Amino acid sequence: MTASTGVLVLAATPIGDPRDAAPRLGQELATADVVAAEDTRRLKRLCADLGVTPRGAVLSYHEHNEASRTPELVDRLRAGERVVVVTDAGMPSVSDPGYRLVTAAVEADVVVTCVPGPSAVLMALAVSGLPVDRFCFEGFLPRKGGERSRTLATLADERRTMVFFEAPHRIEAALRAMADAFGPQRPAAVCRELTKTYEEVRRGGLAELADWAAEGVRGEITVVVGGATARATSVEEVLPGIQERVAAGERLKDVCADVAAQTGLSKKALYDAALAARQA
Repeated sequence: MTASTGVLVLAATPIGDPRDAAPRLGQELATADVVAAEDTRRLKRLCADLGVTPRGAVLSYHEHNEASRTPELVDRLRAGERVVVVTDAGMPSVSDPGYRLVTAAVEADVVVTCVPGPSAVLMALAVSGLPVDRFCFEGFLPRKGGERSRTLATLADERRTMVFFEAPHRIEAALRAMADAFGPQRPAAVCRELTKTYEEVRRGGLAELADWAAEGVRGEITVVVGGATARATSVEEVLPGIQERVAAGERLKDVCADVAAQTGLSKKALYDAALAARQA
């Protein structure tokens, strides 16, 4: 990287309430050499809310021109310009344009940083009432029913809390597919219009939420689904696997702790059974 190399700034924008904008956001928009916006009309409204006027060039940067516009933005970065990327809501590159430019900037040895800010993923997790110590973000599910079902089938045993984005006109179908894949009673929360006037969080089993969604749901939607519980099993069933791992060189104590975490069985019961089998 040379002294003349520019900086790429991924700037998080409010997911609803413009008052949630980070103080730095207005400064970055006002002083950037280039502002690449997913929707320039929304950018104009955001700037009006923040009371700022971009001094640099404003360019559109969305899914339909991302591939063609990325080289131009990289050239500007190489020339020493500060390029700020904003999407309609939230953090660029997270289910939004930006990732392609980040990878290109990294390859060009350009500094990449961000203005942190509102996140529908983290807010939905926080208000869902579901475990948040471990989670995964799955983005939007496939639109076609078959592909959606296959994707959900691969997540049926996921132990972490899962977060999805979904469109209003597909939410009922998505919830019913989740109920089929995860079970109708799997706890979940549908979070809509977060930080906006009609913010709503509906909690319940997946089947119950699907019935509710059948009446029609509007707005931006984030779905949080509880992870799978440990599969019911017995000490006798998992003992051969423990013995194989120990024979391969792993410590018995470590193997028992790992299996206990995966199955919910008592670590002590597993350890005692393994010792008893060894002495038999």
